[in-house]
Amino acid sequence: MDRLPDIATPTPDDPLLALLNPWQRGFPLIVKPFAVVAARAGLSSAEVIEHYRALHAAGVLSRVGGVFAPTSGGAAVLAAMRVPASRIDAVASLVSAHAGVNHNYEREHALNLWFVVTGRDACEVGRTVSAIECASGLPALRLPMRRRYRIDLGFDFRHDTAPGCMAAASDGYPVAPHEHALAAAVEEGLPLLPRPYDAWAERLGLSPTDVLATLERWLAHGTLSRFGAIVRHRELGFEANAMTVFDVPDGAVDACGEALSREPGVTLCYRRERHAEWPYNLYCMVHGRDRDAVRAVIHRAAAHSGAGRYRSAVLFSLRRFKQTGSRRFRDTSTGEMRHAVA
Repeated sequence: MDRLPDIATPTPDDPLLALLNPWQRGFPLIVKPFAVVAARAGLSSAEVIEHYRALHAAGVLSRVGGVFAPTSGGAAVLAAMRVPASRIDAVASLVSAHAGVNHNYEREHALNLWFVVTGRDACEVGRTVSAIECASGLPALRLPMRRRYRIDLGFDFRHDTAPGCMAAASDGYPVAPHEHALAAAVEEGLPLLPRPYDAWAERLGLSPTDVLATLERWLAHGTLSRFGAIVRHRELGFEANAMTVFDVPDGAVDACGEALSREPGVTLCYRRERHAEWPYNLYCMVHGRDRDAVRAVIHRAAAHSGAGRYRSAVLFSLRRFKQTGSRRFRDTSTGEMRHAVA
C-alpha cells in the first residue's frame, strides 16, 4: 500500500479526510457500508478497508463504532486526583491499567490527574475507583454527571474547526438487556470487513437485518449519540484542549449550560455534581490546534452564554495517558478488547 498522506497538516483535498471527516456520524447502515464510503471517495472497497486498517494501526482511528448516550445504560464517573509530580507517571500507569478507565489525562491544576471510569453499573464503577485509590494510596474526587447539554460531536478536520452550533443533546432510551451483547460489539468497533454487520450477526446469533434495524432504532431514539468513525483528535492536529469549569448557581446552571452548548467550538458541555473540594458544576471542553485558539473560543463562549459572570477555572491538558471507547456494556474484568480486524 502507498504511503499515507501527511495527517498532521491535512489539506481540503486530502484523500484521508474523505474517509474520516464526513463519516464521524451517519456511517452507512447497509450490508456493504464500505462500498458507499468508497464510491464517495473514488476508491475501491478494498482500498477503503486497507486505509482504515492503517489508520487504526497508526492510532488515528480509534474504531468505527458508536458512542452511547449516558442514559443508554451502564454507569460512568469523572474522577480527579492530586498526584505528586514525582509519582504522576507511575500513578497514571496504574490508572490506565484498569479496563474500565477510558480517558486518563494530566491537566494543569493542583488536581492534576483526571480520568473517566465506565462500567455496567454504578457498583462496578465505584469498585474500580476504590481499587485505584487503594493501589495508589491517594483519594479521588468522584464527580458524576447530572445532565449533558452537548457531547461527542466530532470535528471538521478540513477547516481546522470544532463543531458549529447544534441543539442540546436529548436523552435516549436505555438498551434492553437482551441487546447488551450487540451494544458491547458497538463499543468494541465494527469489523473491517466487506460485510461487517454480517460478522456481528453471525457472532451474536442474529440476522443482519435485525442488527441493522436495532442500530437504526438506537440512533432514532437517541440511545446512540452517533455511529461512525471515532477519531483521535490529537493525531490530526487538534493538540490543544482545555476543560473549563464554572461555579454557577443551581437555579441558573441549566440556562447557562444550554446556551454554552450552542456556542461554536464547544465540543462537550455538561453539568456535574459539586464536591466539598471542588465547587464547580458546569463543564465545557474546547479543542483546537493551539492554546490561543482554544482561549479565544472559551472567552467568547463564556461571554455569550452568561457563564463568564461566575467563578471559573481553565485546565489545559498536558498529557494524554489513555483514550479508548467506554465500557458500559463490555466486561471490565478483562483486558482491553482488540479492535476486530481480519
